[in-house]
Amino acid sequence: MTEPVAASPAPDEIAIEALRDREPSRPPRSQWRDVWDQLRKHKGALFGAGFLLFITLAVLVGPFIWTVDPQQIDIRNKDMRPIYTAIWDSSAKVSWAKPLGSDQLGRDQLAQLIAGGRASMAVGWAAMLLSLVIGTAIGVIAGYFKRLDGPLMRMTDLFLSLPILPLLLVAVTLFRQPLNANFGPEGGMFILIVTVIAVTSWMPTARIVRGDVLAIKEREFVLAARSIGTTSRRIISRHLLPNVLSPIMVSAALGLATAIITESALSFLGVGFPSDFPTWGKMLADAVTRMEQFPERVILPGVAISLTVLSVNYLGDGLRDALDPRIRGR
Repeated sequence: MTEPVAASPAPDEIAIEALRDREPSRPPRSQWRDVWDQLRKHKGALFGAGFLLFITLAVLVGPFIWTVDPQQIDIRNKDMRPIYTAIWDSSAKVSWAKPLGSDQLGRDQLAQLIAGGRASMAVGWAAMLLSLVIGTAIGVIAGYFKRLDGPLMRMTDLFLSLPILPLLLVAVTLFRQPLNANFGPEGGMFILIVTVIAVTSWMPTARIVRGDVLAIKEREFVLAARSIGTTSRRIISRHLLPNVLSPIMVSAALGLATAIITESALSFLGVGFPSDFPTWGKMLADAVTRMEQFPERVILPGVAISLTVLSVNYLGDGLRDALDPRIRGR
């Protein structure tokens, strides 16, 4: 007895089956997942992000752990060396109560390092955010509105041609007293330094954003949105800004490093915060006169500034590679 032969599918059924949509073998990956995968391969970016997170948490949580007042003067315990100097110099004046030593007035160096980092990082973050807002706004307006492109870019070129450091010194000299009278010595100088740094550092962001907006506004989806009557405000907020997020994030990372260096330079020159208010730049300025006798007073804040700026630069470099689709697959 022969077995029944299975009927072969009809040609129409084969054609319909071939045209039927198939389920994807894997769920679609988000863009940010791809960015994270690329960022993980960049060891410098991981180091930068880790150290930046560490130093930010240290200056925020540090005062709750090390509760010594950074401005407290203790003449009896002045000019103490860091605890590690006892390894090679048994006669060094050290104490576990001041593990990083004290300055010529007996102020605790560890407490000053934490407080100085908090001031420098606060200035850096605030100035970076303000310059980012100014640069992004000018770049988007110049790139989208053709009639405003020329005046805004000539203004950008004018700001780029100005000598930054002399301009900073003049601005601090002119506006220090009015701001100090209204907001106090620390608050007035904070507002002044943040504003001056932001006003003199928005130009690279504006030029980068303008270039990207000029290219994106001619894309099909922007032309389609314009053809159906979408307002310019909505096109900018829904189509242009999300697509220029990558260069903005890279500019933010590099702007943070620039702001920290500029604040340190101003404090080092003596035109920053008041003399009794610790910052990393002020610690460097106070330590210069006795640098040969107490080199750690220059090394500690100098290393903190260098590592922070280096970590931010590494993070910016990694973000640039991760956010660029032409490099992401390498």
